[in-house]
Amino acid sequence: MSHSERQPIDDTDDNLPRWYVVQCKGGESFRAAQHLANQGYELFHPILQVQKKRGGKLVWLDEPLFPHYLFIRLDRIASNWRPIRSTRGVLRVVNFGNHPLPVDDDLIAMLREQGSQSLENTVNVYFRAGEKVEITEGPFKDLQAVFASHKGDERAIVLLNLLNRQQQLEMPVASLRPGN
Repeated sequence: MSHSERQPIDDTDDNLPRWYVVQCKGGESFRAAQHLANQGYELFHPILQVQKKRGGKLVWLDEPLFPHYLFIRLDRIASNWRPIRSTRGVLRVVNFGNHPLPVDDDLIAMLREQGSQSLENTVNVYFRAGEKVEITEGPFKDLQAVFASHKGDERAIVLLNLLNRQQQLEMPVASLRPGN
């Protein structure tokens, strides 16, 4: 490998692999991660499971914790940096000055720990008790309510002020959106 294929990282003497930030093209962090992994690079692409409405139903989707970014572990001397920039989905390795700045290993460790804990405790988080919601369908369309609780995966109990009294109503979760 020629010197032009290697990119110096910083002025430290350690030759240990370090984590760096890769900026991805808009909406292509999953593609970039797949292509970089196929080239044998060690990656960390923190993912969140987010609940969103698709076709009137609530579904769980994987989304990057840091949209447009992922982490790559590289050795400042031995790693071949050249193919990274031309990898599909990659925009660039994030630089400060003329050198990529390493990310602290403790930060990556903390992100990995938090990620594993949140996966163990995955719950329906689209609405929380006490949150204001707006009803988007049915006879109470456009009225404000307070989310009380989930009733299974697709139903909800909301509190609605009717006739100067708070009423409990059961309705599809897909008929609600965050209120003002």
